[in-house]
Amino acid sequence: MMIIIPESSPSVVANALGVLMFFFILNWLWKILNIVWLTPKSLEKSFRKQGLFGNSYRFLIGDMKEMSQLRGEAMEKPMPFVHDYFHRLQPILHRLLSNSAGSNCYTWMGPVPTILITKSEQIKEGFNRMNEFRKPKLNPLTQKFSTGLVNYEGHKWAKHRKIINPAFHLDKLKLMIQSFEISVTETLSKWEKIISKAGSSEIDVWPHFMKLSADAISRAAFGSRFEEGRKIFELLTEEKELIIRLIKYSYIPGWKYFPSKGKKRMDETDVKIKTLLKKIINNRKKTMEVGEPAKDDLLGILLDSNSKEANAQSTCENKKRVDLTMSFLEVVDECKLFYIAGQETTSVLLTWTMALLGKHQEWQTRAREEVLATFGMNIPDFDGLNNRLKTVTMILYEVLRLYPPVVATSRRVYDGETKLGDLVIPPGVAVSFSILHAHLDSEVWGIDAKEFKPERFVEGIAKATKGSNSYFPFGWGPRICIGQNFALTEAKMALSMILQRFSFEIAPSYTHAPSSFIALQPQHGVPVILHKL
Repeated sequence: MMIIIPESSPSVVANALGVLMFFFILNWLWKILNIVWLTPKSLEKSFRKQGLFGNSYRFLIGDMKEMSQLRGEAMEKPMPFVHDYFHRLQPILHRLLSNSAGSNCYTWMGPVPTILITKSEQIKEGFNRMNEFRKPKLNPLTQKFSTGLVNYEGHKWAKHRKIINPAFHLDKLKLMIQSFEISVTETLSKWEKIISKAGSSEIDVWPHFMKLSADAISRAAFGSRFEEGRKIFELLTEEKELIIRLIKYSYIPGWKYFPSKGKKRMDETDVKIKTLLKKIINNRKKTMEVGEPAKDDLLGILLDSNSKEANAQSTCENKKRVDLTMSFLEVVDECKLFYIAGQETTSVLLTWTMALLGKHQEWQTRAREEVLATFGMNIPDFDGLNNRLKTVTMILYEVLRLYPPVVATSRRVYDGETKLGDLVIPPGVAVSFSILHAHLDSEVWGIDAKEFKPERFVEGIAKATKGSNSYFPFGWGPRICIGQNFALTEAKMALSMILQRFSFEIAPSYTHAPSSFIALQPQHGVPVILHKL
């Protein structure tokens, strides 16, 4: 017997599709409601139970409007030349901490809360537990600007760290001293021309140090191709300025899908940077493939290290092995990171050092006497820079304490509830480790924590921190900055050569105005009066 199944009428199919669409939309709306309201309010309740202080969550925007307004007002006001400036960088956090009985508080970046961690013990613990406190996922703007080792996690981070490490060994840094010396000499020759007639002149050292560090990283990274490196730096500067203008919009839900002139220009600039880097890397790879030895610059060492990993892997019998080498595009990203991290860190360190030595003449004199006793008027050598400049090292450590290149660094909890000290941190919550608070903690550094006193480092960092390890200018734990020796060696070279040729004092026109985007910068520059010795 044949069974005849009647055809469904169009109205039945339409009704079924309508029901499916209704439940799909309902599920989508429920997820959105959870993200933008229910979850934030639940987290707020959890924070309050733990004694954390913060504003009530405001739908979608959180604290972003208030943050922008307060920070804009703070940036318009100069401040005395003192070293307690957190209220200027983060006025909303300063106010919350002032009203809080504890040392931690929280803010809202849209529907995502961030807990501020200020105690050095908790900061150190968070840095050490890198698998639980992971780098936050970058928004599309900053992802274009900064990727590579600093933002990787897990196996990818371990692979890149292993391959890049050889480029920053001390024995490799010795080979880059000449690159530093050439860049510093060019800068100081320009200063001498400026003041040649009068014997002294006012110069804003901030833009000079930005160019100096860009040239130094160009030479150290790419050797003789530093002219191309300069072009990359110019494009990166443009990219950074675009981010500063656009970042305030990036937390608006769906904003990344809307086209704009700024985002279009960001894409164009990113393509230009990567095109230049690809050309440099391809040219270097071709010379290595025809048998030329790897050059002793960062790119040469990186490519050589990557090649050795590839050769070692090719001899491995395990066919299921995990890839241990970088792809071509990953090499491009790491070269871009060389520029961003290398240029920013050294330029701000030198700038704040000039400001503080321009104000504290007695320390400038002591540093100059040490440099002249060590090198005379000769070009500083690697051994002298790293082993014999005790006073200069103390000064740089103290500058890094008071003006760390990065005043706070963010992490996020992704995989379940996590404890940090006595805090219980739910998944999805961000934490901000305040390096500046740890560096100014009077319980660790004493009642003079907010004063410039390099002598606190006379017996090294461990003695200065009383063994508490509360000094984080380059981070801490497994992710500590791989280029810290590079930055310090370059800074010592530049400062030594400056002290050999010039004396200086802070100019009357100087306005103390620390500001922070990526690195801690002087908003209005650092004008000093230079005198030729």
